[in-house]
Amino acid sequence: MDRVLGIVGGSGLYDLEEMTNKEWRSVSTPFGDPSDQILVGEIQGQAVAFLPRHGRGHRVAPSQINYRANVFALKSIGVTDILSVSAVGSLKEKLSPGTFVLVDQFIDRTFAREKSFFGDGLVAHVPMADPICGDLNTTAAAQCDALEIKHSVGGTYLAMEGPQFSTRAESHLYRSWGCDVIGMTNMPEAKLAREAEICYLTLAMVTDYDCWRSSDADVSIPEILATMKKNAENAQRLVVSMAKALSAKGTACASGCNQALEYALITAPEARDPELVGALQPIIGRFG
Repeated sequence: MDRVLGIVGGSGLYDLEEMTNKEWRSVSTPFGDPSDQILVGEIQGQAVAFLPRHGRGHRVAPSQINYRANVFALKSIGVTDILSVSAVGSLKEKLSPGTFVLVDQFIDRTFAREKSFFGDGLVAHVPMADPICGDLNTTAAAQCDALEIKHSVGGTYLAMEGPQFSTRAESHLYRSWGCDVIGMTNMPEAKLAREAEICYLTLAMVTDYDCWRSSDADVSIPEILATMKKNAENAQRLVVSMAKALSAKGTACASGCNQALEYALITAPEARDPELVGALQPIIGRFG
């Protein structure tokens, strides 16, 4: 099966200008509707699917995003790799606005979201020790170098519930934990991508220093929007470069993300809920 690059666009990225043969496609899922239709097409011959995480016009707040439907819809149309483009706040002095952080770890502090495709009648426990696809991360770092995009490789993303920004006390707490950036949307997205055996990469685009930096004014929305515009321009460039790089790769993930469910399905075959098994065929079909 050929690899298909899925782009989940967050704040600041709502379209892919370089796509050709574009078509908005409606995709239904057992978990309801995704945030929007999916824009399918090609970038330099590489199949690409773009989903605006918040919907066109930024209609859906972080806690109301149907993460299960989004990831399931992408899996259903053949997406093998997800590049999650996300605006974040910086928790480190060295990670200044405009920096792209290729995170490799998460701390999930969200609490109001459905976080698994599995449950009563079909239990699964996927490994999450390394939640980011190492193969995609290495590729993205190389493309950032080639494009001379300011970036940092590695780091921990603190996923907060939102939609409000942090209090100063929270911001200092997360810094004490060693977190690098803070955002509202990559969890449970990364967990669901792993359950769906999709390679996942976060492109965390720093828009501001979180409110821990008392030497500055608190988070300024106009300044954030200006940085987001520049970040989106660089993200467009990186997406094109990533699409080209992915088309040159083989069909299998070097990090094994596409085998995440190999030993994860715990429920005995005879005890599995047939209805849930049927609904999850796009994800578990290879197991019969």
